[in-house]
Amino acid sequence: MRRRTSPAAPTVPDQLEPALPGLESEDFHEKRFFDGADLIGVFAQDVEFAQCRFRAARLAGAVLPKVRFGDCLVERSDWSNTRAESGTMERLAFTGCRMTGLAFNGGLLRDVTFTDCKVDLTNWRFAKFDTVVLSGCNLAGADFTSTDLRGASFVDCDLTGAQFHNATMRGARFQRCELAGIGGITSWAGAVVHPDDLLGLSYALAGALGIEVRA
Repeated sequence: MRRRTSPAAPTVPDQLEPALPGLESEDFHEKRFFDGADLIGVFAQDVEFAQCRFRAARLAGAVLPKVRFGDCLVERSDWSNTRAESGTMERLAFTGCRMTGLAFNGGLLRDVTFTDCKVDLTNWRFAKFDTVVLSGCNLAGADFTSTDLRGASFVDCDLTGAQFHNATMRGARFQRCELAGIGGITSWAGAVVHPDDLLGLSYALAGALGIEVRA
């Protein structure tokens, strides 16, 4: 079956109720607007957000194991160093967000877009990307070890130093990306790479094969 390359858009109502203060384990937040919400460093597990909007919301350093997001818009928010292991994202759109150091290892992303986001030093180990598009993002130093990237597309992204060891790459797409210093190049079998990216990829491959490139 041919994989979709365009994620389904989130469905979020125009009219939303203001978010309730605080966050507790097993909370269910539906049709809420987290406008400027301060959730820095909170701990809450098995929380679910459905048809919510986050604008300039701060979740930096939050610990949210097994969190579930469905049909959400996230704009100009700070999720840096958030830990959301084994979480789920379905039909989400991130725009202009800071997510440095986010840990989403073991999670599922389905129908998700990241646009102009800072997603460097993130941990996606053992996660699955199903119809996910990252455009104009800084992913320097991101860790995709053992990640299923068959449904991922990277466009105009900085992947300097990103790690792909044991990743599943068949069908993953890369276009106009910075690939200097990437690790795990031998896992790239079946990836689809734009001709403009071949030079950077060739240096990574040469390094993996022990080839020294010099003038």
